[in-house]
Amino acid sequence: MSADLNNAVQTARLALACLDLTSLNDGDDTASIERLCAKAQTPFGNVAAVCVWPRFVARARALLPDTIRVAAVADFPDGELNAARALADVQAIAQAGGQEVDVVLPYRALMAGQVQEVAEFLAEVRHASRPLTLKVIIESGVLADAGLIRRASQLSLSAGADFIKTSTGKTPVSATPEAAAAMLDEIRRSGLTHAGFKASGGIRSVAQAAAYIEQARAALGEGGLSAQRLRFGASGLLDDILAVLGGGASTAQGTGY
Repeated sequence: MSADLNNAVQTARLALACLDLTSLNDGDDTASIERLCAKAQTPFGNVAAVCVWPRFVARARALLPDTIRVAAVADFPDGELNAARALADVQAIAQAGGQEVDVVLPYRALMAGQVQEVAEFLAEVRHASRPLTLKVIIESGVLADAGLIRRASQLSLSAGADFIKTSTGKTPVSATPEAAAAMLDEIRRSGLTHAGFKASGGIRSVAQAAAYIEQARAALGEGGLSAQRLRFGASGLLDDILAVLGGGASTAQGTGY
């Protein structure tokens, strides 16, 4: 095996172990979630988690082994400054057996200067979601400005987020290396050795995942390269991971969620 192929295989294995296999389509139904859960269990190992709408948590939990976590979204995808809505989502996820919450930070409120209100929203969600893993989606592609991306990251980490996540995958710009660099730097600066990073939206190839892995390694060290501190939120990425692990050649073309 060539060095390049060996590196690709090792990257694919890590990406698989850190993958939140996701389906957040308007047309999702029980059958599609059942297919998702079957796909999450591969011949090369299982994904880290599946991520679904709150109404599908119970079904996903029933279908998956304990080694695969169930995540669901809150205040998604619009990220309104509506704590009651977010808390209702959190309660539904917890009661159905979910283990992780991916909540959208009220990014438009942050852009409007409502920093205190956003901080209070995050504090309420963190309090209500314990002991579940909390990932805060900052919607970096809309925030765009590095200063706002850093501020959103700081607010999320200060509130007790376990992960900060780039995107919902529902906006024109999703994960970017530039946003990842700012977010990872804020994790490093925080000194929080448990806090992690999740790249989500537009990641369809092992090569794309490799770039984020290298950024995480540079910011967090080798200890940051596990599902405890690194995740990828994607639907199409798994196909390329399986292609690389099965035959050594990437089949991914284009980008998208």
